[in-house]
Amino acid sequence: MSTGSEVISTIVKKWREHPPSSYCLKVDNFKQLEKFTTSSDDKYESRLFSSGGYNWKLIVYPKGNKRDNGKGFISMYVEIDSKSFISEPQCEVFAELIFFVYNKKENKYFTIQVLSFDSFNNPENGYVFEEDQCEFDVRYITSPLTSWEILSFNKKLQKPKFSWTVKKFSQLKEHEYTSNKFSVGERNWVLKLYPKGYSREDDKWLSVFLHLADNGAPKADEKIFVQANLRVLDQHGSNHKAYQMNTWKIGKNLGWGWDEFLSLEELRKAYLDKEDALNVEAEFEVVSATKYSPKSKHCYYAAIN
Repeated sequence: MSTGSEVISTIVKKWREHPPSSYCLKVDNFKQLEKFTTSSDDKYESRLFSSGGYNWKLIVYPKGNKRDNGKGFISMYVEIDSKSFISEPQCEVFAELIFFVYNKKENKYFTIQVLSFDSFNNPENGYVFEEDQCEFDVRYITSPLTSWEILSFNKKLQKPKFSWTVKKFSQLKEHEYTSNKFSVGERNWVLKLYPKGYSREDDKWLSVFLHLADNGAPKADEKIFVQANLRVLDQHGSNHKAYQMNTWKIGKNLGWGWDEFLSLEELRKAYLDKEDALNVEAEFEVVSATKYSPKSKHCYYAAIN
């Protein structure tokens, strides 16, 4: 809730017991959200929800929107989806907004004109609770809450490493090769390898990408965060070629990876074993997970009272 960097001595605070009625974003690991939003313009955008006949998303800057003089505060916004205007000429939309932050200590919802980052992040104040959980809300209407999402970052992954041996590498003829499917962080994945480069414009590079498997493709406006290491293993075990991905993906099942992962000249010198096999490895550190209410998966309409 950012109103600028000016220090305000008089702040209007309000409490209410009833939960918000339009949308709720619960974060299970607030410190992780702070850390990982550095790769997404310092903000997290919720999935689309509908109110008043339009689609919206809730935007939270865990460390404040610096471009709006919000440094040192928690910044919250809503943004209307431009596709809401497809069936009608673009026009002005009036909405009366109230933003909330849930306070576990008081077991109430708090609305305030300005809330500093330090005040929010102090566990004694009750906004961050139960091992780094927090909750942000927005209200448009006075009906029961039916649309929400819970964002978490899983760092305790079962079997986080996947190894793939590509045999007879020098004899590969196809443009693309896909590994077997494997599961990490409650999602299914595959590795894709391009022996002569993804772009087809030259044959000097090995390209390696991580993809969600076909049955794990994200929904249209779903966001997935992945922190993982992709490696091509040195046959002597001392000089692996490795890159770390630390990124969010939205929507279509595009891959994470690198066109120019390793030059083929370097690969042939040091990365093929005696049997002409290439060993590729993916090791995950963090995978995000988001749970949604049933009604948030579809558009629904509500009038603003």
